[in-house]
Amino acid sequence: MGGTRFIGVFLSRLLVKEGHQVTLFTRGKAPVTQQLPGESDSDYAEFKSKILHLKGDRMDFDFVKSSLSAEGYDVVYDINGREAAEVEPILDALPNLEQFIYCSSAGVYLKSDMLPHCETDAVDPKSRHKGKLNTESLLESRDVNWTSVRPVYIYGPLNYNPVEEWFFHRLKAGRPIPIPNSGVQITQLGHVKDLATAFIAVLGNEKASKQVFNISGEKYVTFNGLAKACAKAGGFPEPEIVHYNPKEFDFGKKKAFPFRDQHFFASVEKAKHVLGWKPEFDLVEGLTDSYNLDFGRGTFRKEADFSTDDMILSKSFVLQS
Repeated sequence: MGGTRFIGVFLSRLLVKEGHQVTLFTRGKAPVTQQLPGESDSDYAEFKSKILHLKGDRMDFDFVKSSLSAEGYDVVYDINGREAAEVEPILDALPNLEQFIYCSSAGVYLKSDMLPHCETDAVDPKSRHKGKLNTESLLESRDVNWTSVRPVYIYGPLNYNPVEEWFFHRLKAGRPIPIPNSGVQITQLGHVKDLATAFIAVLGNEKASKQVFNISGEKYVTFNGLAKACAKAGGFPEPEIVHYNPKEFDFGKKKAFPFRDQHFFASVEKAKHVLGWKPEFDLVEGLTDSYNLDFGRGTFRKEADFSTDDMILSKSFVLQS
């Protein structure tokens, strides 16, 4: 379910390389496949020839039931599911499903002073990811072999969430990096290719049956450290960093910084020990991969918008003067 944007693009390639027949269920509004930066024409042509496509809207539950039951799929990867109601028709359509692998989120955990979060920690029923929590509860209640993967922040080539791109825009323009000085100023990121290998590691794995796994990079990084790591990845000089108090500004509906003030960390020890998985990329290596295969080639998802930066820097300049 999904597969034409970020995570699914890399996961589908790994599945095809391992010899699986892969069908992408999408609305068909975007190209079913796309050639990755650095991918040879022959490799892309081979991949494209092996991908099947099922066009439909997953919110059309009757169509989901009829089309999936007609095909009788063995395994479902649900990359873009948000609510339990979107998953139930899939389970109804495939009573003999061998495994349902779900992309959840580490954002489901209840806020805690004891970090990092482990998979057994309490979850927050009021979380903005409560739909994913409800889906996990549904999977647990049904007689189905399921696995749930909870990523933290994901970055890498084709990222539609402006995580590293936000920093790259400012570094390229030679601008200071404005970083809020409130909340938790440390974060955790995982490379999309490492997430894809984790999704492969749970496939057909008895140890992953009815289990939840956190997936991310192993280390935590300060926001300052992330800005410096992005600079190293892109070959930029170490940036000037300006700290500000976000309570002193009214940014309207604009987002002045790509991370939340209050963050969390999630342990990946269970995935390492149970699945034998470990991340390939450290942060600078991963950001370099992202830069070289995306922003460094002149491609990005959003144009630079420095309007909130200018508000911050203007006030900071006055205070410093």
